[in-house]
Amino acid sequence: MAMKSINPATGEEIAEFDTWDQATLDDVVTQVGYGFADWAKLTTLEERCLLLKRMADVLRDDQDILAELITLEMGKLYSEAQAEVEKCAMLCDYYAEHAPAQLADEIIESGASKSYVAYLPLGVVLGVMPWNYPFWQVFRFAVPAVTVGNMALLKHASNVPQCALAIQEVFRKAGYPDGVFTTLMIGADKVESVIRHPAVQAVSLTGSEPAGRKVAAVAGEELKKTVLELGGSDAFIVMDDAHIKTAVEGAVKGRFLNMGQSCIASKRFIVDSMIYDEFIEAFKTAVEDKFVVGDPMDKETTLAPMARQDLLDELHGQVTASVELGAEIVTGGYQLDRPGCYYAPTILTNISSNMPAFSEEFFGPVAIVLKATEPAHALGLANATDFGLGGSIWSNDIATAETMARGMESGATYINSITFSDPRLPFGGVKNSGYGRELSEHGIREFTNIKTIWIK
Repeated sequence: MAMKSINPATGEEIAEFDTWDQATLDDVVTQVGYGFADWAKLTTLEERCLLLKRMADVLRDDQDILAELITLEMGKLYSEAQAEVEKCAMLCDYYAEHAPAQLADEIIESGASKSYVAYLPLGVVLGVMPWNYPFWQVFRFAVPAVTVGNMALLKHASNVPQCALAIQEVFRKAGYPDGVFTTLMIGADKVESVIRHPAVQAVSLTGSEPAGRKVAAVAGEELKKTVLELGGSDAFIVMDDAHIKTAVEGAVKGRFLNMGQSCIASKRFIVDSMIYDEFIEAFKTAVEDKFVVGDPMDKETTLAPMARQDLLDELHGQVTASVELGAEIVTGGYQLDRPGCYYAPTILTNISSNMPAFSEEFFGPVAIVLKATEPAHALGLANATDFGLGGSIWSNDIATAETMARGMESGATYINSITFSDPRLPFGGVKNSGYGRELSEHGIREFTNIKTIWIK
């Protein structure tokens, strides 16, 4: 079995890699497990933070090369790929500065002479990561994990093998010892064996809901910790007092950044009936005026391809099924007639609860617009989903918006901004969007032994 790297802008194969057999995989994981004691006990947190600073330098020095690889392998705009690499460097900077305080012993008064909580490493952590942000998603799990003193294994998406190997090389160039971060050249069929390996103590997965359920089931049998960041169908609520131009600008960015291939992309636009028609017209105009199709490496291009043809076909199937049930296409709704995986930016209205557009995650450049009669109705529509990752509310009445934000069933709600991840803030979801948190002090403590020490 081989992993193929295919340029989604042209459909051409770039590279092919053989996957490991089971014996090779078992040997690598075992050796990583042996290396844990040295890494955790023979390095200090201060030394690990210095490595983070070096890694930030490597990322910035190689930014253009790494960004080009991201664009060639998964298709995003080159400017967006550059921003992704810089965000990884910022993450390294953040934990280099803040990890010592976040992992410091926490003194707690308990009647003992001294009692405290220590945050200690668990061992080997497996990351099962997606293709849509092929660097950021990996660094988001791996940087805090190795900074604590864990070892990190990466099972990356099979369509970005070059990115997976390049990340391992970034760690090497930064000076991390062999084995601290290791890319596993395996398919999904071997993930279960890695989870069950005695050396592996925890799993972080970012991906689909079905994948999350499978990983959680296996890890549960093995009594191993998991953090799951799964799908999302984020609501974008526009109240009747919102500034429509600003909201539309946010809607275009929130839905079509990364060609809409993001768990926290704005997907369901819930607009107050008083401004619904005005919003739809402005949204349609903005979408039709913004996008220029072309090579994603070209700085003039604003419409990149989707990452794979099968993903495009699945998205179009959801659009077609919804239209057959009565949804209306305001703009788009078709694959562009050119080489590559290009799909026209699409807006759907007249949505009812029996349609895929109402209940399923649309992972691509399709916006679903719903009409709300009042704030309570808007919040009810926002919560009428099995997902609960992020969401946003657009209003000039901040007090009301903040009350609604607390009632939105999501891991994060942003007011007058699209949802985004920030190293300083915890990131994760509720409901079928998963559990656990990444980033901030909450994320770095997820894969630690939160250990009580009591002295008298």
